Amino acid sequence: MKPQSLLQLTSQKCTIGCPILDRLLYGGIPCESITEIVAESGSGKTQICLQLSLHAQLPVSHGGLAASSLYLHTEFPFPFRRLHQLCLSFRSSNAHHFPVNDNPCDRIFVQSVHTADHLLEIMSKTDPFIENSKNQVPVRLIVIDSIAALFRSDFDNTPVELKRRSSLFFKISSKLKALAKRFNLAVLVTNQVVDLVGPNEGINGLRIGNLGCLHTSGRRVCPALGLAWANCVNSRLFLSRNEEVIREENEKSNGQSCDFVKKKMRKLYVVFAPHLPESSCEFEITREGLFGVER
Repeated sequence: MKPQSLLQLTSQKCTIGCPILDRLLYGGIPCESITEIVAESGSGKTQICLQLSLHAQLPVSHGGLAASSLYLHTEFPFPFRRLHQLCLSFRSSNAHHFPVNDNPCDRIFVQSVHTADHLLEIMSKTDPFIENSKNQVPVRLIVIDSIAALFRSDFDNTPVELKRRSSLFFKISSKLKALAKRFNLAVLVTNQVVDLVGPNEGINGLRIGNLGCLHTSGRRVCPALGLAWANCVNSRLFLSRNEEVIREENEKSNGQSCDFVKKKMRKLYVVFAPHLPESSCEFEITREGLFGVER
């Protein structure tokens, strides 16, 4: 692949399905590059992936890609129940774009992935799969949820194994970037976090992106897979989840104790992206999906 400047990213974007979040991301998830979402479990990573896979089917005039998606999942089981729940909301909000008996879930091709080598094997077969899809609704979105699960336990902490792991990072990311460029795809990858121990910021004391430290659930964390993987993605978003005390109840009759009302506050941060400034937005997860909140 040839070096490419992403400072003026003018590629097509895919809507997430929320005007507030789309505005934060200057239109949504960009094509021809890799976007990564980093967060602890239960923060909303998979919610965004499912929602994006549905909204990619919208016409280009409505922020979509008029396309189907390939969803590679490494966390089991796959959340089919949640996907169908989101699909009902998506259908009711966009009924005029689809035939009466149409099922948007049919345009999300789900494939399980068990190891990093298995992922490379699947990706070697992706070119003809995408080529053949052009005759119907073309595939223009690839989701990997999550990349960290593939490297969780298969590698020892030795120089040889770490070198092999880094080599796999670059093979996977270069293949994804080649696919994104060739077919004008959007690529969304999720990653997990690990606790950050020590006084330094970032990874091994090296600050990466806009945020020196990431905080979630009262913990200091950093993205899994280290610096080698950080250099493989074009944009990184971070989802935090924290509890906020919003008001204090009246003291009980004995005057000795009081109650606090706590609310989960979720925020999306831009950690780094060639086309986005440092910014953040609060969001909430409902039955209908994930939506930004303006304060």
